[in-house]
Amino acid sequence: MASVHESLYFNPMLTNGVVHANVFGVRDWVTPHKMALLVLLSELGRAGSQLGLLERRRLNRLLLPLLQGPDMALSRLRKAIEECCPHLAGSVHIRLKLMAEGELKDMEQFFDDLSDSFSGTEPEVHKTSVVGLFLRHMILAYNKLSFSQVYKLYTALQQYFQKDEKKDGADENEMELTDPEELDGKMEKEELDGPLREEEIACSGPLSQKQAEYFLSQQASLLKNDETKALAPASLQKELNNLLKFNPDFAEAHYLSYLNSLRVQDVFSSTHSLLHYFDRLILTGAESKSNGDEGYGRSLRYAALNLAALHCRFGHYQQAELALQEAIRIAQESNDHVCLQHCLSWLYILEQKIFDSCVLLEHSVNKSLHFGLPYLASLGIQSLVQQRAFAGKAANKLMDALKDSDLLHWKHSLSELIDISIAQKTAIWRLYGRSTMALQQAQTLLSMNSLEAVNVGVQQNNTESFAVVLCHLAELHAEQGYFAAASEILKHLKERFPPNSQHAQLWMLFDQKIQFERAMNDGRYHVADSLVAGITALNSIEGVYRKAIVLKAQNQMSEAHKLLQKLLIHCQKIKNTEMVIRVLLSIAELYWRSSCHTIALPVLLQALALAREYSLQYLASETVLNLAFSQLILGIPEQALNILHMAIEPVLAHGAVLDKGCAMFLVAKCQVASAASYDPQKKIEALESAILNLNEAKTYFAKVDCKEQLRDVLYFQARLFHTLGKTQERNKCAMLFRQLHQELPAHGVPLINAFK
Repeated sequence: MASVHESLYFNPMLTNGVVHANVFGVRDWVTPHKMALLVLLSELGRAGSQLGLLERRRLNRLLLPLLQGPDMALSRLRKAIEECCPHLAGSVHIRLKLMAEGELKDMEQFFDDLSDSFSGTEPEVHKTSVVGLFLRHMILAYNKLSFSQVYKLYTALQQYFQKDEKKDGADENEMELTDPEELDGKMEKEELDGPLREEEIACSGPLSQKQAEYFLSQQASLLKNDETKALAPASLQKELNNLLKFNPDFAEAHYLSYLNSLRVQDVFSSTHSLLHYFDRLILTGAESKSNGDEGYGRSLRYAALNLAALHCRFGHYQQAELALQEAIRIAQESNDHVCLQHCLSWLYILEQKIFDSCVLLEHSVNKSLHFGLPYLASLGIQSLVQQRAFAGKAANKLMDALKDSDLLHWKHSLSELIDISIAQKTAIWRLYGRSTMALQQAQTLLSMNSLEAVNVGVQQNNTESFAVVLCHLAELHAEQGYFAAASEILKHLKERFPPNSQHAQLWMLFDQKIQFERAMNDGRYHVADSLVAGITALNSIEGVYRKAIVLKAQNQMSEAHKLLQKLLIHCQKIKNTEMVIRVLLSIAELYWRSSCHTIALPVLLQALALAREYSLQYLASETVLNLAFSQLILGIPEQALNILHMAIEPVLAHGAVLDKGCAMFLVAKCQVASAASYDPQKKIEALESAILNLNEAKTYFAKVDCKEQLRDVLYFQARLFHTLGKTQERNKCAMLFRQLHQELPAHGVPLINAFK
């Protein structure tokens, strides 16, 4: 914005090279770019009815961003006009050329003629229209110039035009030396670029107040709605620094700098910019003007509150608590109930890091409703639902609470909270193991249109809610064996949330987890082990758990057991019940593999009690399957079959494909073991039923490319066909088994020493 030396452009607040603190005291000044826009408006008025309806409509759509945006090179301006009306672009170029190559009096005459646009009974431009206000501002700014300033402006216009002429000459030479196909590709790329490219912004001069406000509001909107369209963090910071060089007291620029620093997790720069923002609010008196005598104190208490939120975001809980205490003290002195409610919400967030308490949160929701703060009340309800979901409350009660919060959202058009609520429902259904309901909620959010107005070409809802839902959707597809679809979703996530964006860690973790599961299914344990480091960096608990799974698969039982015991103690301490149950199931499997079958039973019963206490239905079903497997090992397959009927339905309805395959394989094993005591006819029927279940299990395992389990199923089928005297089917299964057995590492064929 200010990378071109300021002497090229007239700035009425620049005297003797010193920038005044109130550089935006004058809203507009004349620059060569704005003169080019004035020429465009003049030629548009002259063209009148000669322009077609479509051309006029395109030009009208083009004018607003040109009037509000930063100055740009003449070549880019000409190209934008040519896309709308080539004839008008030629007229503007000729008019500018005559003015730049003529004399100073030509420029004087041009500004004198601009006033004629408002004359007559039916003027070309209305004074109060957007174009009319722009013309009046420019005429007023030009009339205030001294003679030396007018001469500087005329010199700047000549340089502006000559720079464009030189660029045209260079482009012509390049066209002669460039292959036409390469040139077409280059032009197509340029046409696809957005309206505010970094190189174009860097070429513009110091911004007026309206231009600066437009730039800041545009970038802030893009950071919220579509971060990929905003300038890169380094480029945006460079432009903000240039803007602050002309006006160090521009508070909004400091706040955008704060938001930009948060994108890259820069705690020092974000703290620095946030403090400067509130300092500038107090110094400029902006708060005092709008809030009377309370303005100064209001800035101080909200500065302390924002500082507490910033420290909490970076995990500095002691500093956050100190800042929050300061905000509460100032708010109590000023009797500011709104600020106190925000403080109460943050106090709950800080205290839940130490102990779980719903008292503060319930009090916050009630007070927020009392003081008419629907946004804060809804956030409190969302937090309360989340906490009670982890505490094992029934799903119907949680959904009723979310329904009440949804009424608040729709009543007050709180678009962002509607998204958060649906994402919350998706996560809750996933927690309870209802993948079908989770999929339905995810699709609901993705098919919704935002209630917020955003510019054309800007992706709507590039928020954390959408990132969470898309990640769940990718994992659901991967669990069902649709790896190509999951890859497409992750590819979309990478485009929508680039690696340097604030929500990128979500899809990075899910991407690593999906790759890990695929490597484990395929028996590539060395690949899975290499992915553990990446998972640990994003989620330490998940990383340790996956490391233990790899060690268990590699038959390093003692190391896996030590790791799982440490993880179990840690998860019990932080009350991560879901992970506690998964760890207990893994420990039980270690006992099976070590032939300690009786020791595994108390562990499984403990896991089942926890799963039922916390309403984790899917984990409860998985635990029952493990108990059935234990009973099969202990020689009571009839009892195992009885309890299998309790658990298999939720697994088949909501489970992953791998779990469905393992469940059907277990049913077949129990059927074969039970058939030993049957009479011959009934035994044949039981074995044939087992073969059908094995076929179903084989289909599931093939879908996720789980070759080890496929090998086991084929071996088991071959033995059953041999027992039934079906030689042809036996030979086919034996051949397929041999192919897989040669491909996979040979460590025996485990038929009844592991559930998965």
